[in-house]
Amino acid sequence: MKYKDPKQPINLRIRDLMNRMTLAEKIGQMVQLDRVAVTPEIMRNYSIGSVLSGGGSVPLPKATPKDWMDMVNELQNGSLSSRLGIPMIYGIDALHGHNNVYQATIFPHNVGLGATRDPDLVKRIGAATAREVRATGINYAFAPCIAVCRDPRWGRCYESYSEDPSIVEEMTELIPGLQGDIPAGSPKGVPFLGGKDKVLACAKHFVGDGGTVGGINENNTVIDWHGLLSIHMPGYYHAIIKGVSTIMVSYSSWNGKKMHANRALVTDFLKNRLKFRGFVISDWQGIDRVTYPPHSNYTYSVQAGIEAGIDMVMVPYNHTEFIDTLTRLVNDKIIPMSRIDDAVRRILRVKFMMGLFENPLSDQTLAAELGSQAHRDLARQAVRKSLVLLKNGENADDPMIPLPKNAPRILVAGTHAHNLGYQCGGWTTTWQGVSGNNHTAGTTILNAINNAVNLSTEVVYSQNPSAEFVKSNNFSYAIVAVGEPPYAETAGDNQNLTISEPGANVISNVCETVKCVVIVVSGRPLVIEPYLNQMDALVAAWLPGTEGQGVADVLFGDYGFTGKLPRTWFKTVDQLPMNVGDWHYDPLFPFGHGLTTEPVGAA
Repeated sequence: MKYKDPKQPINLRIRDLMNRMTLAEKIGQMVQLDRVAVTPEIMRNYSIGSVLSGGGSVPLPKATPKDWMDMVNELQNGSLSSRLGIPMIYGIDALHGHNNVYQATIFPHNVGLGATRDPDLVKRIGAATAREVRATGINYAFAPCIAVCRDPRWGRCYESYSEDPSIVEEMTELIPGLQGDIPAGSPKGVPFLGGKDKVLACAKHFVGDGGTVGGINENNTVIDWHGLLSIHMPGYYHAIIKGVSTIMVSYSSWNGKKMHANRALVTDFLKNRLKFRGFVISDWQGIDRVTYPPHSNYTYSVQAGIEAGIDMVMVPYNHTEFIDTLTRLVNDKIIPMSRIDDAVRRILRVKFMMGLFENPLSDQTLAAELGSQAHRDLARQAVRKSLVLLKNGENADDPMIPLPKNAPRILVAGTHAHNLGYQCGGWTTTWQGVSGNNHTAGTTILNAINNAVNLSTEVVYSQNPSAEFVKSNNFSYAIVAVGEPPYAETAGDNQNLTISEPGANVISNVCETVKCVVIVVSGRPLVIEPYLNQMDALVAAWLPGTEGQGVADVLFGDYGFTGKLPRTWFKTVDQLPMNVGDWHYDPLFPFGHGLTTEPVGAA
């Protein structure tokens, strides 16, 4: 069988295999199911093309790399036992590290990486993430999100590197980090994977997801063709040039037309004009949401999605309904066989290209990479470079930071000072994120401060101290960490953007009495102007992830602050949307703002 011979050219292998496939086997390849809805028997009987873990979809709580690998290999063996033995791809949301997995390294969310202005750092994070994903036997990450968030009220704004498309373009370096560098002279637009320690990447969400009206998730992006091309599309040009293997379609609409039903953009522009040769995947139940209410006319949804040019459908539960519907549409000559063949050709191209037929099963070679010290050190460096110093003393002659390590007694306060879940944000352990310190391994801001100060310094921690407590304790200075709780997607849509309670109270109780640094732990700028005069220093920490020691590294001057705002910090939500270059631009802190400090000489 030529398709099983790695010496044959890929196009010949694809043609040989497709000539052997029935319609049922072809449609099976177009299906992606969540692990909870699949068995090895389903994989075999339906020739299912791909499996995923949705947010928090894990084989068991606190699963080890071996638990993950055993699950993936068991399903893969089901695929290999099918008539043609076509292996499946396993996908997962590894958005800031391998974030569903217990004890993985959690890197800063994208908004923080945008603040670093360091594409090479982002590439190295991609490579580290790929190794941790491979440590669990998985070969496909639904990253990077190359949305250009134009309104911080959007619940996915932290998944966007910046409001500025040029920064988002630069950060597509995550793709060669995840997949490897395409060889010089490679044809552009062809998917690429560079070895067993690399994973397939997925540029998402095509296109305009960050531009919806009012920042409402999955809503309508109203913009002309020039605006779409100049703001929301540039990241895709760069992703395709760098060999991205897959592109995920957005739930959102463009000028009222659902992207999951937009043939002009998915087929005519992305596939034909930009010459993208990988496969296009839907979002979770993305075709169901073509109609309102979702799933109210599934036959129409399947027809609209497949005709638009979607190749693989994240179903993700009911495979028989999708397969039966699409089979009927093909048999009734509503969807042409050429469209099915285009989808399957693209999916098989990726599978042959990545060597999946030769190496379908994973082994434990990379198991020790999960949460390795080298990766934690990289994440700590990313935290240092992502923090943005917004205010430092009342004037440049009297800076508060760097803080002395040898103060007699300091106060650490606030909801976010000692909460690893809050520090990591959404898409961590579960889809919506978690609260507390017992879900994964890492260093909270409080732990980091304790590790950094002199042994003689007394660190007092109080989450919500009273004004009396602060006054009566003779603190040298205080560090207050406040922000917003974790969230993901629509649950994070927020019209108010206020610091969560009792944050404002903590700021006034502490900062009225003692010199204070306020650290905002959030996925976006929040309303801070009313409290700004009370603070001596202000730091935007974004969602730094598990390596909180990086926060202390810059607070105490082991390293200098270098981060720059990747988004405009507004004064009031009434100004929104407000992006750099707008005629009504009147920010509290402008895009690109960030004070710098020099590291303190080695003590």
